[in-house]
Amino acid sequence: MARPAAVMERLDAFMARANAAFYAQPDPLAHFTTAPEISQAFGECLGLWAAVTWQQMGAPAAVWLVELGPGRGTLMADAWRAVGEMVPGFQAAARIALVESSASLRAGQGAALAGIPVQWFDRVEDVPPGPAIILANEFFDALPVRQFIRRAEGWMERFVAHGAFVEQPSELGLPEAPEGSVLERGEAGQALAAHLAARIAAQGGSALLLDYGPAETALGDSLQALRAHQAADPLGPPGSADLTAHVDFAALARAAGSAEAHGPIPQGLFLQRLGLMSRAAILAQSAPQQAGMILSGAQRLVTSEGMGRLFKVLCLCKPGLAVPAGFA
Repeated sequence: MARPAAVMERLDAFMARANAAFYAQPDPLAHFTTAPEISQAFGECLGLWAAVTWQQMGAPAAVWLVELGPGRGTLMADAWRAVGEMVPGFQAAARIALVESSASLRAGQGAALAGIPVQWFDRVEDVPPGPAIILANEFFDALPVRQFIRRAEGWMERFVAHGAFVEQPSELGLPEAPEGSVLERGEAGQALAAHLAARIAAQGGSALLLDYGPAETALGDSLQALRAHQAADPLGPPGSADLTAHVDFAALARAAGSAEAHGPIPQGLFLQRLGLMSRAAILAQSAPQQAGMILSGAQRLVTSEGMGRLFKVLCLCKPGLAVPAGFA
């Protein structure tokens, strides 16, 4: 009996399906750690960044404070507490919108943000109109990418079948590159950046994107999988691991042409300019028994050996808005 033909999926379709299954698990965040969990100063600094941005916008009476992929709600909880203490006018004006499709993650976010008025949306396109300050920390890296590999006969696109790559000739006009080179295209990320830019340009606000990847478009295979804090097979059973790829910040900036782009700059430089290390030092003084952990966590976010260099920060603003904090 003949073996049935393999069902091939383009890599981006496979990646989207795999991550949808992964994030539908009861606790997908148990497999990795992100910046808000490493240091509370991270969320506090981003909250105050948002408040300063609101002031630069002319302090509108109502503004959406949007987070894409809010995880456990830690970042927003830290941000909300900081602005309540330092810029209560912004807290009074802000309406929180969390873009999250996972029911289990929504439940955890609701617990972390108990007593805080929060609205959830499945997609950023569903957030009602109005000026918006949008935070996206480690969100774009989980969006699907296409991959192409240069062979002697030309560019081939990677598909997935039975847990392995299958190559098909590509008809796209791709740039010349040495044989064996891999090129990635994050079309979903570029489309989202274009949507955010169009909203910001028309209705006002800014979007702050923090993620890992090169400042300039680069060749290379960056697809990776993480399960239980360990590297896993990206082509393994869909939903068994978190699939990510480096963010092409230059491509995002090009896609967001209707907004004004600042950066990308290294995350370490951005956070130091916002005063993260000073805030961590204050936290360490107030909790001397945890001082070592507090300071080492902050160092991990800003140093080149940690997340300070690989991670970048890109800001998309309404044209004419002042240079955002951290980018001057």
